[in-house]
Amino acid sequence: MTFLQPPDDPAAAVVALAGWLDDERPDPLLITTSGSTGAPKRVVLSRDAVLASVAASARRLGHSGRWALALPSSYVAGVQVIVRSLVAGHEPVLGGWGDAAFTSLVPTQLHRLLDSADDVAALASMHTVLLGGGPIDPALRGRAADAGVHVVATYGASETAGGCVYDGLPLDGVAVAIAADSRIRLGGPTVFERYDGDPALTAETLVDGWYLTSDAGRLDEDGRLRVLGRLDDVVVSGGVNVPLPAVAARLRTHAGVRECEVLGTEDPEWGQRVVAFVVGGPDVPDLTDLRDWVAAEHPRSWAPRRVVTLDALPLLANGKVDRLALREIAAKEPA
Repeated sequence: MTFLQPPDDPAAAVVALAGWLDDERPDPLLITTSGSTGAPKRVVLSRDAVLASVAASARRLGHSGRWALALPSSYVAGVQVIVRSLVAGHEPVLGGWGDAAFTSLVPTQLHRLLDSADDVAALASMHTVLLGGGPIDPALRGRAADAGVHVVATYGASETAGGCVYDGLPLDGVAVAIAADSRIRLGGPTVFERYDGDPALTAETLVDGWYLTSDAGRLDEDGRLRVLGRLDDVVVSGGVNVPLPAVAARLRTHAGVRECEVLGTEDPEWGQRVVAFVVGGPDVPDLTDLRDWVAAEHPRSWAPRRVVTLDALPLLANGKVDRLALREIAAKEPA
């Protein structure tokens, strides 16, 4: 079977996707995932699934228009930016912001863009900035709001043709359920067809029309989805379950921490050691300070037992933090 695999070159991707939208019998899209937590997967998406996502997004946002591409054109978020712009009758902005009414970013990008007055002015002039691809610190959303940037937090995956839950509420037609083990399940017209070349993983992940994510979550009383983190982001350290996203969120509120990621690494004494990777300023806090900071809000047993200070977090091409690279750094750095 043949596929359209969107090119890495943005201009070429626009041409390819424009032809794909016009094709009477289009091949499915083949999207390779980022592999931020493991081996990349080859996700097969129908045009119907992509267009269902585009239509549902436009309905939720209440507006359509030109989009600016700030993410790689070969990943699902970049594909969606291009397709949404084309469906709305506009060529996407490639490079810069132009007169775009929308863009899509990951949290690290927004964090850095908010330090630039020109970028802030451009983002503030837009109708909406979609923000997804990872946990979103409330303080980051607060900074954006204070700067006049309208942010909508999205949750989804390549397997759901991109974000399908906006600010905790599923788009029209999207179903959200929570399994007994707290795993988030997503259903509806945006769900992928299969993983190319991996029927076993397809059977494990795509069950009765539901996409079984790797994330834990809960539904609030108003039906709003709260993502608690990846199921494998709860580690056992010294016999205590430690939810790593909660630790990272707390560390990011420290005045001396600009960026932070937290992982569990194998340790003969603790089983898994909680390691904080911190980007800070000239007065970057030390391990004792950070442990006390976490312990002021959470059990002290959750506090990191090691801190690795970095000039910048390693990123993948799509702007997500490269967690595998962090594990390699931890292995090389003296404990």
